[in-house]
Amino acid sequence: MSTLANQLASAEREEVARAIRLLLARPLLTEAADPTGFDLVRRRRDPLARWFDYTCGWNLVVEPRRGYARLTKVRADPDGSRPARRARSGRAPFDRRRYVLLCVTAAELLSMPMTTIGMLADRVVQAMAADRALAGFDPVRRPERLAFVDVLKVLESYDVLRAVDGTTETYVDSAEAKVLYRVDNTLLMRLPAAPVGASRLAVPPQEVPARFEDLLAGLVRERRYGGATADGTADDTHAEIAATTDAQRNLRLRHSVLRRLFDDPVLYRADLADDELAYVTSLTGRQILRRSVEQAGFLLEERAEGFLLVDPDAVATDVRFPDDTSTARVAALLLLAPLCATPAGLLPEQLAEAGADLLRRFPGWAKAYQSEEGPARLADDAVRILLDVGLAGRARDRVIARPAAYRYRLTETTGPAPKNDPPALTATGSAGEGDKQ
Repeated sequence: MSTLANQLASAEREEVARAIRLLLARPLLTEAADPTGFDLVRRRRDPLARWFDYTCGWNLVVEPRRGYARLTKVRADPDGSRPARRARSGRAPFDRRRYVLLCVTAAELLSMPMTTIGMLADRVVQAMAADRALAGFDPVRRPERLAFVDVLKVLESYDVLRAVDGTTETYVDSAEAKVLYRVDNTLLMRLPAAPVGASRLAVPPQEVPARFEDLLAGLVRERRYGGATADGTADDTHAEIAATTDAQRNLRLRHSVLRRLFDDPVLYRADLADDELAYVTSLTGRQILRRSVEQAGFLLEERAEGFLLVDPDAVATDVRFPDDTSTARVAALLLLAPLCATPAGLLPEQLAEAGADLLRRFPGWAKAYQSEEGPARLADDAVRILLDVGLAGRARDRVIARPAAYRYRLTETTGPAPKNDPPALTATGSAGEGDKQ
């Protein structure tokens, strides 16, 4: 009986660990997209909720009947490295116009359990016309319909919208297209991760550009850590609310460090504040860190420069590196060699020359970059990837290799036999796709 109990406990630990990694990669998990993964999260929802709450301070909501699990990730340092992307080929990130349309469309959908694409477009037209801060929406123009379709496709990918008759793409060619949607209003309300509603920080539109950083910080300020008033802003006149206790301070340190450890490709000591570094090097902090990593099924790689989590099963990996799925990703791996060989970093002109050198070495490769500005664009796209995965950083006007970049070594470069093939690359000395990225 004891052996059976041990086996059951071991199976539960393994399932909880896998589910943690699954949710880290996919904070919105739907039964339609991943029935097996959702069933695992549904069965282990109680220990999962406790782990996320204690370790990262993140709320997990599992709705078995509605078929979704939502992990609300909150970060005090939000960035734009994971933008919403268009569903079309190229996967271009959303621009300002599409984000505005996304917000307005979501607001209109809150009161519509069923709708057609035409009715929804009319509601968006009226809502944007009523707000002087917004440019009007004109579905007669094809570029506007294209942007609207990009927004609807993102909402469909979240399972907020389901086309029960017709297809969304037909609206691009005709504003008279007929598409009927079912709307999951409850799931729609779960999408925002900000602890403070934007309406509570409302300011005149003309003041937003000057106060944008403060407003963004206000949206993600969490009252449980102290130092904030009821509306999410610090205020000396509310000392009883703004006071921070030792318990709140320790809670903030635990969550801030472990959120970054479990959510970022690599956590550098140099990027931690003094109190965060003191926490992670303390006896208590190290015990909590190592226990949390073990419970989630990761392997901890600890170096003098920082920490990195390796997922042996690549369940938590949302971005892989090395990766040859695009020209820019191949170029990113190739650029690591000159970056690592130049500790002082490379100037934009030197990066452009490195891009030009790649195009000269492989003349039949990277056709989209075969232009006068192509080498600079190739270098820019490659650097952006290296910045996103924590392998490069910026120092004044230079791009520098960060410590984790030295884990990669290019051991083989083979020029394309047919000229249109990209170079075949082999990288060693890295955890590869097992990196938690």
